[in-house]
Amino acid sequence: MKQMKRSTTCGALSSADVGKTVVLNGWVHRKRDHGGISFINLRDRYGVTQVVVDADADDSLKAVVAELRNEFCIAIQGSVRARPDTMVNKDMATGAIEVVTQKLEILTRSEVLPFQIDENSDAKEELRLKYRYLDLRSGGMQRRLKLRNDVAFAVREHMISEGFYEIETPTFIKSTPEGARDYLVPSRLYPGKFYALPQSPQLYKQLLMVSGFDKYFQLARCYRDEDARGDRQPEFTQIDIEMSFVGRDDVLAMTERLFSHVFKKTMNLELPAQFRRITYEDALELYGSDKPDLRYEMLMQDFGPYVEKSGFQAFKDALAEGKAEQQRQAANGVTIAGGGVKALVVPGKADYSRKQIEELEAAAKIYKAKGMAWMKVSAGAEGKAGLEGGASKFFTENAAELISGLGAKVGDLILLVADAKRSIANIALGAVRSKLGRDLGFCDPKRFEFAWIVDFPMFEYNEEAQRWDTAHHMFTWPQEQYHATLESDPGSVKGDLYDLVLNGFELASGSIRIHDPALQKRIFKIVGFDEADGEKKFGFLTESFKYGAPPHGGIAPGLDRLVMIMAGETSIKEVIAFPKNSFAVSPMDEAPSEVDQQQLDDLHLSVRYPEQH
Repeated sequence: MKQMKRSTTCGALSSADVGKTVVLNGWVHRKRDHGGISFINLRDRYGVTQVVVDADADDSLKAVVAELRNEFCIAIQGSVRARPDTMVNKDMATGAIEVVTQKLEILTRSEVLPFQIDENSDAKEELRLKYRYLDLRSGGMQRRLKLRNDVAFAVREHMISEGFYEIETPTFIKSTPEGARDYLVPSRLYPGKFYALPQSPQLYKQLLMVSGFDKYFQLARCYRDEDARGDRQPEFTQIDIEMSFVGRDDVLAMTERLFSHVFKKTMNLELPAQFRRITYEDALELYGSDKPDLRYEMLMQDFGPYVEKSGFQAFKDALAEGKAEQQRQAANGVTIAGGGVKALVVPGKADYSRKQIEELEAAAKIYKAKGMAWMKVSAGAEGKAGLEGGASKFFTENAAELISGLGAKVGDLILLVADAKRSIANIALGAVRSKLGRDLGFCDPKRFEFAWIVDFPMFEYNEEAQRWDTAHHMFTWPQEQYHATLESDPGSVKGDLYDLVLNGFELASGSIRIHDPALQKRIFKIVGFDEADGEKKFGFLTESFKYGAPPHGGIAPGLDRLVMIMAGETSIKEVIAFPKNSFAVSPMDEAPSEVDQQQLDDLHLSVRYPEQH
């Protein structure tokens, strides 16, 4: 039989098509038989249409229908008819009609499925990845990849409308230090030499600015040899952007316009014209994270002022130890924050059990907290609020003061973390805040709260190596007011850096770049990066800056992570067609795999395996 080619798709038919003869091609999603009538839900990527084989159909047609199983690929020809009013399926786009089958052809048969292809499969992740081509047939994966397609198109549409050129940068590049390990590609023609796959197009997009292409973007494939996790893969895609003759506010405003267009075009959502801005220091102090989830409040507060009047020696010791270390480091010219005691008021959760509190404490301990104290706000004598349980006995003298100062109310739970390093107290309690946000249902996946995190430290002190490191990378422009004190006080220097965060995820990171060779040498010197080594690693970039490099800056939002958040997912595997698993392995094609000896010989390589112990 000659294949019947589709005249329409399984998502296109409506009441306006009643009486038409159509041909549909697709997969059997479901088949059910009722009193001699067969109902087939036929599926393609556009939708599902109910196909009917009536009781009076000829025997040859019924014989073919009897063979059908889920995921058989078939073609049918039939006439469109309206469903009775009582049988209209309002959950289906095509639910007002059905197609009465006249001819049916089996194009290919399917073996027994390793898992059922449902709206959102409950199969284990490893099985889904092994049979990814089947998993991709599910409604959830089809919708998420459509969303990814729509987002990518909207990005290109908007960037080109603003005068940006999409320019591809090399995939085989020189290996340069960029934070993660490089994936290396051996050269057959030059034994012992290697290309690297780009961790990002950072150096090349800066070279494009030197080249006079003042508005560049690219949906860039990037590769990093690092441990996988929910929102990370060894290969990923970023929306890479660079601009010349701009300052920080120009880049931020451009990015806000981009995301406003993407969300309006793909989800019909209006975003604020300008996203809120939070300094890095405030983000850590208030939320315990440089990527805070702003869909709920629960701000962290400084509990230090209430410690002195208390009898809680552990808190006093943490602050005293932090102060001593602060003074010691100051004598060496290093500025640190000292110790801290931070509080989090959880509204209406004084009924939390000891077990629930211990689970929260476990979240804090993951981030090096030694423990977590707690108290509950109760109704005391004469209707006044008081404290009970946990550490409350140490705060009887100033209970009213701290309850008022923290803005706590009867029925609230107060959680406390102290450490000689203020950053540990902040980050550990921030992890508790994040867990509470999830546990209490505050993380609405349909709500999108953007914020810019700005004024990052330019340098961070490496205590183990007793030297300064750059907090991000060595090509970031230090904010102008710190240029005179770069060498004398690196710890106070703020970089012209900015991160875009969304719903607790870092969505994009960017900066204004150094374009002055003399300033670049100063940064190299502060972090102990040998000038000769810098010339060897980055010479092609620093050499270009000698020929009239413009001021420039950029940003690189993660496409995978953006689509993941828009789709309400928590893993980027759900928005990538063929991802790796948590061990950077593809169960479907078994990559990475061994290669034969001839390939190794051609590349002048030998394999050395780890010793077995």
